[in-house]
Amino acid sequence: MGDTVQMHFSTVDYVIFVVLLVASAGIGLYYAFSGGRQRTTQEFLLADRSMRCLPVSLSLLATFQSAVAILGAPSEIYTYGTQYWFLGCSYFLGLLIPAHIFIPVFYRLRLSSAYEYLELRFSKSVRICGTVTFIFQMVIYMGVVLYAPALALNAVTGFDLWGAVLAMGLVCTLYTALGGLKAVIWTDVFQTIVMFAGQLAVIVVGTHQAGGIAEVWRKAQNGSRIAGLDLNPDPLERHTFWTLGVGGVFLMLALYGVNQAQVQRYLSSRTEKEAIMSCYAVFPCQQVVLTLGCLMGLVMYARYGEESPLDQGYVTTNDQMVLYFVMDVLRDLPGLPGLFVACLFSGALSTISSAFNSLATVTMEDLIKPHVPAMTEARATLLSKMLALAYGLVCLAMAYIASLMGSVLQAALSIFGMVGGPLLGLFCLGMFFPWANSTGALVGLASGLVMAFWIGIGSFVSRMSPSALPVINATIIPDVGNMTTAVMTTLTTTKPRPSGVQALYSLSYMWYSAHNSATVVVVGLVVSYLTGPWKEKDLNPGTVYPVLGNLLFFLPQRYREKLCCVTPLEDKSKDLDRQPYQMAQKESNGVACTKEEDKLREEEGERVTAQPTCNLAHTLQETAL
Repeated sequence: MGDTVQMHFSTVDYVIFVVLLVASAGIGLYYAFSGGRQRTTQEFLLADRSMRCLPVSLSLLATFQSAVAILGAPSEIYTYGTQYWFLGCSYFLGLLIPAHIFIPVFYRLRLSSAYEYLELRFSKSVRICGTVTFIFQMVIYMGVVLYAPALALNAVTGFDLWGAVLAMGLVCTLYTALGGLKAVIWTDVFQTIVMFAGQLAVIVVGTHQAGGIAEVWRKAQNGSRIAGLDLNPDPLERHTFWTLGVGGVFLMLALYGVNQAQVQRYLSSRTEKEAIMSCYAVFPCQQVVLTLGCLMGLVMYARYGEESPLDQGYVTTNDQMVLYFVMDVLRDLPGLPGLFVACLFSGALSTISSAFNSLATVTMEDLIKPHVPAMTEARATLLSKMLALAYGLVCLAMAYIASLMGSVLQAALSIFGMVGGPLLGLFCLGMFFPWANSTGALVGLASGLVMAFWIGIGSFVSRMSPSALPVINATIIPDVGNMTTAVMTTLTTTKPRPSGVQALYSLSYMWYSAHNSATVVVVGLVVSYLTGPWKEKDLNPGTVYPVLGNLLFFLPQRYREKLCCVTPLEDKSKDLDRQPYQMAQKESNGVACTKEEDKLREEEGERVTAQPTCNLAHTLQETAL
């Protein structure tokens, strides 16, 4: 497999890799034995709702900047050009909407799990279905996220495969189970810095070896890798401005709006304002990460041109190409390959630690506590730690299963995208459409998942069949910079456009999230109308966002009332002035309240008991139990 002399790590590289693992474990141990020592579920799962804006924003960034993305983005740019960069346009709306719609709703309801919202808005059965869907999504995803980079590393450098998987899995399980969310967030901050350092080192050295940034740009332009604005509205095109800039918004909403791993970080913020600011702070960081990925892809092109390591037979898959390039560029600089590998595994660690913590939270809050309301705080905390530990071991088992999957690995990765869309649709149905009922929500979620798996598996199977290959190749960005692409484009443009089911299978993967969430909303609304729509006045206050009320502001009040556009989400007061009914609901659920809330309850004793909504939530919770 190519020149093996350059394909091995020096002792310094291994030392850097070990330092990363030891530092991550050290942060976990520090938070396990300092502060409140993780004695309450509030501290273990929500960091005592005491986190500042900066660590939360870096943790939000690190959670889905996985090793798969670090390896994937540069090889995407190398192969197809810079069209992928337009994904950055989706970040604006993809972070603005969560900041001003999802965060205020979740934060003011004082939730611990995003799926608690589904019970407050719909019913217990919807909450359980949402929780189970999320657990399925994350369990499959975290095994692949752990195994894929270790496999690429092993193939390129001979780095011990299961040694890497076990080291990462066990260290991550250790600091997540001992240090709770506070440890996860602070290790994310450390790992984000390592990620930036590793990518920058490769780009700086690679650019220097290629003859400077101007030379890199010139070669990329000559090779037609610098893509212009492609405004083709065809949803079957793999990457255009619309698929990336608009389809990407829904992908971002599924990640940053309703995913428990991210919602938990918003809820751990000290105030609602800090949660919103952390969401804003992610925007420039995301742009920097995307730009670094694009630059690395261009530097790779400047080095190899059309003779990619893949074509030369040095590597066997796209994700190994980036690692081969790193080892090639940095082979005379001991320590720097180790830094990049540390960067890669920082991506994996930050993603799976968030998965462990969020899975422990939803299992505890949504599946165990409602059925065991009398559980003591100490026992609940111990059980949460055991759950984090158990999910760590499940992750290692999933990594082993991933090793047996072979070509299905890519399908397992796309399951994350498949499931994210329907869950986004479920939350949108509840938050924006007051008349949606729980039957509509359940049928909508089921139909969204069926649609997601039908398209996802169908496109995967059709891509594997030789007859469908020309159709799939039609999605290559039409840059006719070299003869092969020119021939491909000529071949594919003469082919008839796919129709019927085949067109559905050829849909750009960037539209999956939008398509599947729209399916949930449409089916959910139709079923709700058929089974008796709910009236807004019957809903729990604070569970519906006034998006229709704001859009139809020009209509008189009585018409807006008829259209269910008057909203109960009017609480714009200070961060501590929460919805009292939610506090009561929390107490009956057995979750420890913060000192802040106890103090507030003492100050507002009369007001809390006077509020009819408080009794409503008590009744709602007791009947649910």
